[in-house]
Amino acid sequence: MMYGGMPTAAIEPDEREKRKYLQGLFSNVYIKDIVERYKLRGDSLLDILVDILSSSVGSLTNPNKLANTAGSRMGNKPSNNTIKNYLEYLEDAYLFQSAKRWNVKGRKYFDTIQKYYATDLGLRNARLNFRQQERSHLMENMIYNELIRRGYSVDVGVVEVHQSINGVRKMSQYEIDFVVNIGNNKIYIQSALNIDTPEKKEQETFSLRHTGDFFRKIVVLGGSQKPWTDNDGVMYIGVIPFLLADIISEPIIP
Repeated sequence: MMYGGMPTAAIEPDEREKRKYLQGLFSNVYIKDIVERYKLRGDSLLDILVDILSSSVGSLTNPNKLANTAGSRMGNKPSNNTIKNYLEYLEDAYLFQSAKRWNVKGRKYFDTIQKYYATDLGLRNARLNFRQQERSHLMENMIYNELIRRGYSVDVGVVEVHQSINGVRKMSQYEIDFVVNIGNNKIYIQSALNIDTPEKKEQETFSLRHTGDFFRKIVVLGGSQKPWTDNDGVMYIGVIPFLLADIISEPIIP
């Protein structure tokens, strides 16, 4: 979560050298390669876009929103097509990867809004000078990276629930962090540092309990808790055992 998985960063014992290495790698290899490949010299948009994505890993966004944010910093708003091109450059360079939003009940993708995750958290942290260490966002990013590394197809889930609020019936959207696609089956995964209160547990599992299906549901918690399952059939497991063993591929034992 701090220094990522680059080999030199992993084996270097000195933390100052780790940081120096990662910062140099980001600027002198990744960014330099993108600038030279796409002839972007003198263009500040790339730096601004990288900072925005690094600061908001796991947040919902779209080209128009990114264009507005970048425009407020640059003084002039870039076009949505330009933003789309730059996002492709960053994904082609393996700095970020995108996750589409899937309507669980409607069984279709949302076209406009998606999430971006840092491919290596060490590089992301180096870009931000190792500030903005929000553990919940970093853990979510780390889980996404691990699922992709294992070869799974992963989407961001959206559950639409009709509720009566102050006597008015409204449709609300609730998020499931990850929908793992395995053939015709799916596994829903929620990333949560803790569920130390009944209210927190209700909040983190609400979307899982309203999918309207019987696919497996997992909540990954911070720490090393062994897996256990509640009365609603939701499994809870610490992030450490989750990363060490692929419980998704294990058959369900009745």
